[in-house]
Amino acid sequence: MREQRSIPELYGSLVFNERVMRERLPKDVYKAVHKTIANGTHLELDVANTVASVMKEWAIENGATHFTHWFQPMTGLTAEKHDGFLSPEPDGTVLMEFSGKELVRGEPDASSFPSGGLRATFEARGYTGWDPSSPAFIKDGSLYIPTVFLSYGGEALDKKTPLLRSMEALSRQAVRVLRLLGDEEVTRVQTTVGSEQEYFLIDKEDYKKRKDLLFTGRTLLGAPAPKGQEMEDHYFGVIKPKVAAYMHELEMELWKLGIPAKTKHNEVAPSQHELAPVFETTNIAVDHNQLTMEVMKKVADRMDLACLLHEKPFEGINGSGKHNNWSISTGKGENLLDPGSHPAQNLRFLVFLMAVIAAVDEYADILRVSVATAGNDHRLGGNEAPPAIISMFVGDELAGVLQSIEDGSAFHETGKVQMETGAKILPHFTKDNTDRNRTSPFAFTGNKFEFRMPGSSLSVANANIVLNTAVAETLRRTADALEGVPAAEMEQAVRQYLRDTLTVHKRILFNGNGYTDEWVEEAHRRGLDDLRSLPDAMPHWISEKSIGLFTSHGIFSKEEIYSRYEILLENYSKTVHIESLTLQEMVRKDFTAGLVSYLKELTQEASLKKALVPDAGLSLEESLIRELSADAAAMQERLQKLSADTQQAEQIGDGLAQAAFYESTVLQDMEQLRSVVDGAEQKIPDAFLPYPTYGEILFSLR
Repeated sequence: MREQRSIPELYGSLVFNERVMRERLPKDVYKAVHKTIANGTHLELDVANTVASVMKEWAIENGATHFTHWFQPMTGLTAEKHDGFLSPEPDGTVLMEFSGKELVRGEPDASSFPSGGLRATFEARGYTGWDPSSPAFIKDGSLYIPTVFLSYGGEALDKKTPLLRSMEALSRQAVRVLRLLGDEEVTRVQTTVGSEQEYFLIDKEDYKKRKDLLFTGRTLLGAPAPKGQEMEDHYFGVIKPKVAAYMHELEMELWKLGIPAKTKHNEVAPSQHELAPVFETTNIAVDHNQLTMEVMKKVADRMDLACLLHEKPFEGINGSGKHNNWSISTGKGENLLDPGSHPAQNLRFLVFLMAVIAAVDEYADILRVSVATAGNDHRLGGNEAPPAIISMFVGDELAGVLQSIEDGSAFHETGKVQMETGAKILPHFTKDNTDRNRTSPFAFTGNKFEFRMPGSSLSVANANIVLNTAVAETLRRTADALEGVPAAEMEQAVRQYLRDTLTVHKRILFNGNGYTDEWVEEAHRRGLDDLRSLPDAMPHWISEKSIGLFTSHGIFSKEEIYSRYEILLENYSKTVHIESLTLQEMVRKDFTAGLVSYLKELTQEASLKKALVPDAGLSLEESLIRELSADAAAMQERLQKLSADTQQAEQIGDGLAQAAFYESTVLQDMEQLRSVVDGAEQKIPDAFLPYPTYGEILFSLR
């Protein structure tokens, strides 16, 4: 009970949040900061000076000695440079200082981060700028200040800057539409996100014995264990004590940082789990998810565990995703995607629903790019995750509503249906109006959309940048089409616009099983994109359509778009290259030694057996020696091919061509080499293997 009572005090205790600002800042300064956060207005330097002084005192009281501008470069990770508060005095004493200028602006080296050609090595100056909408926090003895990261020329070198731009773009267009629908009070609209985070938890000693996990985050070798997930006994199962202790410790650390971790459970695969937070404003949700991944790994390490965030750490069992639950609300907290009790009559809901449908259909290819990485390519398209083809699930009730819009017919509501349980003792409750579809990449789930394609290790910034901007564009078209329509004719004009838009974009709607071959064929007939890998998807990022979308809303310049194109391709090729070198080393140095040692023991045992009992049968030994010798020869042949093709890939100068070669040739070489090694592994005793097996890794925690 003592811990439960302390949780409200614990939550956000290391965050310079609105409560702290209201208590500590002068009233006029607090109002100025609150206005900046609520309305996105500029903050003056004199206000920043006061905030910095108060923030410093609060941070020192909570054990901080340094401050850092915390930003999200295009590595997909976070970055930080720490400076002390201390300022030496001539008399040998020190003052603890922190100015508004230091709060508002920092200067890291911009040439040492990925820029895609925006910055040369000799062009080192870059700037970090305070983001007041995301609260500062204390971690590891430092005050962390969330910031954007810009080049000397003002180009975005990070993920936060375009995310903030996309949120403002959507807000502008949404306010226009709401004004036309009669809402004269709304001044700002925001998107909210809740990112479900899947992960694997394994023993740290097992992790340290696997070069592939250490260097690449996924196992490049490993025969399946006798048992996997086929018994369906892990999902929502009893949480093992060691895992439960980890989850509890993780929640405590996250709550201190104001991260609203809410739900935890076992996932489908053995040793796989999930954490889900409460919805937050998109910018803060993205920051918090980056922090969550970092804290997950740190807590695991100190508990002698390893947290794996790769999308496909183990072959043959489910990979990990990060479902991006996305919605839109007004500044007053009204959810614009809430259908209400009578969705067919809820014109505002239908307008925003149609804007999302049109956006996902028209910009599905760019959404696919937003989740494309070497790791996520292993996950997408299998019967464990959404297919690489993007479609939308809206459920039976909304499908009926949309059909009535298209036909111009009346929609007949079914009303609430009571759940029949067959046991009188059970309480009455009503069914939801529609089921859920876990095979859909983009599914409506009551008052939000769940974008299920992002991978577990990714920043969700990219997906939300694209989604916000695409919806901003379709809302702009809606406003353009309806402006000038007399109020008396507005409803009729809106319904006609909805009908016309649905006719163009209904091909994206699919309520069936997205895992079937029949759906793939149907999707092709509908003209939907089937972009199975990052190299397939990347040309769409620099298409005329994509450039027009982002530049017209001020999200990216053309140069910023091309820089991200170069970075994504380079990261893909580097990732596969490192995986190839790691696999080659594991086979050449480690697995081969174990195979040779076992063959030597087998041969010696057979010779001793024959010497002692000349007429003894040696069929088992001979069969194993023959099979493993054949495996060794095949390994050598495939190892040589992988090595040669990897060297060839290095020489390809064009980024897209290089990535495509890694995908089509090097990855295939790796799979063919792995198939031989995994087959041999099943014939060799564990004592001769240089790494722990899948069975040992996935079932060792208790």
